[in-house]
Amino acid sequence: MSHSSLSMASTKPLHTLSSPLKQTIPSFVPLISYKPNSDFSISFTSSSQVNQQSQLRQVAASVAFNPSGNFDLSLYDEQENTEVAPPPMPPTEGRYEVVIDNDIIQRLDLSPFQNATGLSSPLSAKPKEFLERTIGFTINYKREDKYDPRELSEFPDIRLWFIRLDATYPWLPVLLDWRAGELARYAAMLVPHQMSMKMGVVFNPEALELFVMNKVFVVYSWLKQNEIPMPRLKTKDMARMLGFGIGDELFDLIDKHHIDTS
Repeated sequence: MSHSSLSMASTKPLHTLSSPLKQTIPSFVPLISYKPNSDFSISFTSSSQVNQQSQLRQVAASVAFNPSGNFDLSLYDEQENTEVAPPPMPPTEGRYEVVIDNDIIQRLDLSPFQNATGLSSPLSAKPKEFLERTIGFTINYKREDKYDPRELSEFPDIRLWFIRLDATYPWLPVLLDWRAGELARYAAMLVPHQMSMKMGVVFNPEALELFVMNKVFVVYSWLKQNEIPMPRLKTKDMARMLGFGIGDELFDLIDKHHIDTS
């Protein structure tokens, strides 16, 4: 799929979700970042370095996306107007806590997730219960070199474990502890990004677009299949956490061309 085809559904600024479909690309857009050295905090950080000419476009489905337009960032971020990402909120009380370490990661063992949550298989999930309690991760990863400056999302073996987890439970993002930054942390494991001393992790905009749209399709259908109230709203909330605004037109198209996955 070409970038030009994707941009047909990605030109509406996030703050105008209820406006008509013809929109102008804003002169600056939010970047999604989390602050380094604080284990995956999340914030929306503005950048004025988008060198993209504003233009008017027609889109078929109301999907707002805020691509950066400038992925070549300095490691030390000398931009004076860049805000530092605040730390995440504390974990939600009573959430399911999944604890993994080097041995579990190297063996690609998903049993700690299954034991902590009771999800022995993708078909055993009870969405209502998990939506209320949420799920979080504690990663006890020991670096071979204690001076290794990389964030956890930069270690290939950790990312591979999360890739297997996501392949097994593709709807998992909607059940994570969003308020504590778990959705951003999860996305960082699966989406290419760059590290920035001031802005934190800055996602590759095209890769993030593909990731979020994939999860919108998966999560919405899964919530409907399990008869969760207001599946559109929950799916929209998930997308907004990662910088997207999803219009009802897209869900109308999904419902019109329903695919039975049960």
